Amino acid sequence: MNYEAEGMDFASMDASPIAQFEAWFADAQASGDPEPYAMVVSTVDTAGQPRGRTVLLRGVDDRGFVFYTNYTSAKARALDSAGRAGITFHWHGLHRQVHVEGLVERVSSDESDAYFAKRPRESQLGAWASDQSSPISARRVLLDQLDNARETFEGKDVERPPHWGGYLVSPERVEFWQGQPSRLHDRLEYRRNDDGWERTILSP
Repeated sequence: MNYEAEGMDFASMDASPIAQFEAWFADAQASGDPEPYAMVVSTVDTAGQPRGRTVLLRGVDDRGFVFYTNYTSAKARALDSAGRAGITFHWHGLHRQVHVEGLVERVSSDESDAYFAKRPRESQLGAWASDQSSPISARRVLLDQLDNARETFEGKDVERPPHWGGYLVSPERVEFWQGQPSRLHDRLEYRRNDDGWERTILSP
């Protein structure tokens, strides 16, 4: 691919979108961005209603992108029913955005256990206290449930709740966006094919 462009150096972009993401992610971490791990997970439920919410990236490797949540939440129900999702990173200070679309599956119990064990204890207890997306009458209800969890696990390790774990988004399409003056932004799309990844420059 012979690219001649001002702004994004298309020719230097890695042939692998995962490797290219890791390079941009490292830039975001070094830039002082207050939350470089933040990403919007977009889903569509069984009624066709789209929804997006911000979560934190907790792993990226050759498989794709991993995050964790409550398996009984509205988010998880949409992920499980559709088997697909979109995730979007926006690093304002760098004028960069990465959008990923792909297949979704739950990570293994062992992987979820390993990550849960590294969480702060209060976050572990919170996973037991919150029935995510379910109505409560007042915040006091949530705090009472947290107190109950503290009593249950007093003096011992907090086990991972069976309703809590990770999801892996395996990318099929990844787009890198670099902001430019006059709104003539740079966009580079990666699409998975039988031979690996095909790259295409898109108009802004």
